[in-house]
Amino acid sequence: MSDVAALDAENLEAYEDLLVTIEASQGFFSVLIAVCDNGQFRDELITRLEADLQPDIRCHRLLLIRGEPSLKMTILQRMQTDDYLREGGRSVVMVTGAEQLYFLQLGEEKSEQDAFFGYLQWTREALPEFRFPIVLWVTTQLLTQMERKAPDFWGWRKGVFRFESRQTAAVKSAQLESFQPILAEMGLAIEDDILLPLADLQALIAQTEQKRPDDPLLATLYNQMGRLYAGRAEWGEAIDYQQEQETAIGYFRKAIDLQGVSDQEEDFANSLSWLAYLYRSQGRYAEAEPLYLQALEIRQRQLGDDHPDVATSLNNLASLYKSQGRYPEAEPLYLQALEIRQRQLGDDHPAVATSLNNLAGLYKSQGRYPVAEPLYLQALEIRQRQLGDDHPAVATSLNNLAGLYESQGRYPEAEPLYLQALSIALEKLGETHPNTQTVRENLELLRQGMTQTTS
Repeated sequence: MSDVAALDAENLEAYEDLLVTIEASQGFFSVLIAVCDNGQFRDELITRLEADLQPDIRCHRLLLIRGEPSLKMTILQRMQTDDYLREGGRSVVMVTGAEQLYFLQLGEEKSEQDAFFGYLQWTREALPEFRFPIVLWVTTQLLTQMERKAPDFWGWRKGVFRFESRQTAAVKSAQLESFQPILAEMGLAIEDDILLPLADLQALIAQTEQKRPDDPLLATLYNQMGRLYAGRAEWGEAIDYQQEQETAIGYFRKAIDLQGVSDQEEDFANSLSWLAYLYRSQGRYAEAEPLYLQALEIRQRQLGDDHPDVATSLNNLASLYKSQGRYPEAEPLYLQALEIRQRQLGDDHPAVATSLNNLAGLYKSQGRYPVAEPLYLQALEIRQRQLGDDHPAVATSLNNLAGLYESQGRYPEAEPLYLQALSIALEKLGETHPNTQTVRENLELLRQGMTQTTS
């Protein structure tokens, strides 16, 4: 189900406001700013606008010319070939492409975004000759820059229409600690807390690879980009879940290639664990196992057998074995990880909840329901207390507990837990996230089972 097909109240209100404003702006110049961070969602919104406006109002989709990102020139080029638009037919122009412009200078005299804002500022006097509304589609990152870099054009806006989506193609500079040495060279500091497009970061890494291929910082940048993309996929921020997972895998492989021949053993173990995690999530168990084992060996040697990071490695390896049905190998590793975490972090730590949850899942898989239930309940209580009632980890615990009850035929107890988990997942992760889809499917299967039982 697309975002457009299920617009929430806030997005539906913005959509209807934009639609009405376009209709009311026919016959005269009007600048409308539409803000959407998800390119796929934006394109679906434009398609719906086209359907709702036609045949009375003709929609024209225009793409900014990247080498010369002038709003005026982009529109003039279309008018030269479109008689209806040139002769004043009822129209609206939808302009995209600004989101593809680089924010960073990347060795040039000025950035592509600076050129775009310069055109907006200095050609604005010519824009009123266009007797139709112009909808300029931008991202949140572009919007914040526009207010500062093209204030006169910004002052002409008739309205700003914001479409919210968890999926975004930008990240706050505060999340990019490893990039700070390079960003500082460009006059950007972590305290700026600006939004940086992911495409800029990829281009910045490619530029660093070309200019400074032996820079030790590259391994750190690869690791951070891998963690960034893996985290986006995990938290429902990825625009394309599978593609961004593969991007994360690519960066971790690059990090491992460099860290494996250096003295960065802790960072090396970190990258190995992340790559193994991604492989496991894709069912690539044979590739994940040696990476997990190598990370565990490094951490035990570097940190000792009783360190929380060692517990993490033990837990990861146990989860892999559980996924393969290797339960006798998984259980002692889960128990060892739990003991280390309780001893080092305390009984009320979220990491302890993770161990309890995983151990309960193992027992459930073995049909040991009475042993699993108190562990699931304990994990849920810790997560609610430490993370809050609406945290995605709480949704996971609720879903798992509901699954346990379902396995025992305790359907009336399972259904409200699935519903609560789904509500949290929808709010925190979004409709398209795999975890949300899993909970929804579990709820549907439960209700099918309940129907069959009562029929």
